[in-house]
Amino acid sequence: MDVAANLNHIQQNIEDACRKAGRNREEITLIGVTKYVTIERTMEALEAGVRNLGENRLQGFSEKYEAIGDKAKWHFIGSLQSRKVKDMINKIDMLHSLDRISLAKEINKRAEKPIPCFVQINTSGEASKQGMEPKEALSFIVELAKYDKIKVVGLMTMAPFVEEETVIRETFSRLRQLRDEVKEKRYSHAPCDYLSMGMSNDYQLAIEEGATHIRIGSKLVGQK
Repeated sequence: MDVAANLNHIQQNIEDACRKAGRNREEITLIGVTKYVTIERTMEALEAGVRNLGENRLQGFSEKYEAIGDKAKWHFIGSLQSRKVKDMINKIDMLHSLDRISLAKEINKRAEKPIPCFVQINTSGEASKQGMEPKEALSFIVELAKYDKIKVVGLMTMAPFVEEETVIRETFSRLRQLRDEVKEKRYSHAPCDYLSMGMSNDYQLAIEEGATHIRIGSKLVGQK
């Protein structure tokens, strides 16, 4: 596994997708998802130039954070149990999985400063996917104004793992449309500038549909 070579290939694909969509490469943040790999492999990604790392479990995050600390920007991308908030909320740079008021309350209680959060939306309609229904999103975001440690910087979704490109694009475009609705409201607590969407198998389509933060694991660092 040559992480540097993988990164070069991904960067080229990002540039190609941006060119196709008429977008600026600087708009895209690549998050290296290291949840399935060792600290050593994660260090390889850092050495190759990856500066944003994503974890989805507290144990894996804690182990890597202890070894790497602020050499990286940390993104928590998995479902977060309220009881685990206290152990990690002041170490991460962004949370990609805010999906309920009970979690917002716990973050507000534990955070020492405002936490940039993505609200997770299930735009695919798959029962297996986390996140709230799109129709619930606006009222949820309005309610988040009560919590001064929550800053809604964007929305997040996951596309179905299918071959049909149109299905994947629709999942992403729904999120973009919803983001635009929120952004138009000009909420001070929810600028909602960003879209966290796209993984190893679909990040180019996500970029074409407006993604600003892509979460890439297996195509970058492998799976073990």
